[in-house]
Amino acid sequence: MKPTLLVKFISLGKSKARLRYRLIQEKSPYLLQHAYNSVDWYPWGKEAFLKAKKEDKPIFLSIGYSTCHWCHVMERESFEDEDIAKILNHDFVSIKVDREERPDVDAIYMKVCQGLTGHGGWPLTIIMTPEQEAFYAATYLPKESRGGMPGLTQVLDQIARVWREDRDKILHTSQQITDWLQPEGSGAENENIDGDVINQGYYDFSGLFDEQFGGYGYEPKFPSAHNLLFLLRYSYYNNEEQALQMVEKTLESMYRGGIYDHIGFGFSRYSTDRMWLVPHFEKMLYDNALLAMVYLEAYQLTKKQKYADAAREIFTYVLRDMTSPEGGFYSAEDADSEGEEGKVYVWTMAEVMVVIKDTDLSQ
Repeated sequence: MKPTLLVKFISLGKSKARLRYRLIQEKSPYLLQHAYNSVDWYPWGKEAFLKAKKEDKPIFLSIGYSTCHWCHVMERESFEDEDIAKILNHDFVSIKVDREERPDVDAIYMKVCQGLTGHGGWPLTIIMTPEQEAFYAATYLPKESRGGMPGLTQVLDQIARVWREDRDKILHTSQQITDWLQPEGSGAENENIDGDVINQGYYDFSGLFDEQFGGYGYEPKFPSAHNLLFLLRYSYYNNEEQALQMVEKTLESMYRGGIYDHIGFGFSRYSTDRMWLVPHFEKMLYDNALLAMVYLEAYQLTKKQKYADAAREIFTYVLRDMTSPEGGFYSAEDADSEGEEGKVYVWTMAEVMVVIKDTDLSQ
C-alpha cells in the first residue's frame, strides 16, 4: 500500500470511530464514561430523534450521572455486553443523558417513572417513541431476569416485538402518559395551603415514624431531610413536642450510625438497612447541604451543642472534599473505588486493631 493511501485509510478509520463513538465529543464526565461502550450511544438531540423517525425505531433512553454506583453496574453488565448492544443497535436508537447536565430532561422522565412504578432512581431507564413520548420506565435492570426483577434482554426483546406487531398498544400507552403529564392549568399551584393540609401531613408522618430507629420506612432508608425540616417547623409554630422528638430521634440515630462517616465526616446517600448501620457509600452534596440545615435548625430550637457540632463537621467535609480549587462545589463522591463499592471506607479487623491497640477503650 502506498503511503498516501495508508494515510487516507487511517483517516477514514478515525472518522468512523468518531461517528461510532459519538460521546467522546461530549463534555459531560458521565457521557465520557460511556463513550466506548458497545452500545451505539447518541447524546440528547435532533440527530438521534431524526434517526429514530427515519428508521421507525423506538428510543432507548438511559439517564444517570458520573458517581452513580448502579449506573456503573448496569454499564458493566449490559452496556459493555455485545449481546445487549446487538439488540439495542439493531432495534432501538440509544440516547445517554447526564442528569446533572440536563436536569430538565431528567425531571420529565423521572416523573414518568414514579408515576408508572411508584419509585424512582438512577440509572433511569426509559423507552419511548421517536416523538419522545414514553411508554416504559424502570431504574436499574440486570442483564437477565433474576429475583423477580425483569432482565434488560427480555424487556428489549418483548418491546421490539410489540413495536413491530402491535404498535397501537404502545402508542395508546404513550398517549395516556403524555396526557397525564400535561398541566391542568387550574392555577392550583398558586393557592395557599390551609392548616388542615399541614396538620394532616404531620399526622401522616407520626403514623409512619420508626420509633425504634428513627426516620421513615424500612430498607433502604433515606435521611429525607425535607421531612425533618417540615417537622421542625411544625414543632416550632404549633408547640408540638412529639414532632421535635421524632426529629431528634432520627438525627441522633443517623449521626451514631454507619450512614455517617465518623472519620472523614459527611453523610452517605442512604442506609441499606433499617438501623442506619450499613451505608450506600455514595455521598451527595445536596443531601449534606440539607442535613446541615436540619442539624442547625435543631440546634436553634433545642440549644443542644451536639447538633451544632454535627453541622460544623458537615461543613468541614464539604469545604475540604467537595469544593473545587476554582471555588465551585462537586455534586457527589462516587461509592466505588478500585471497582468496588465502599472499598476505601471499609476496614479489616487487623487495620482496626492497629489503630486501637494503644487506645484506652474504657473512656
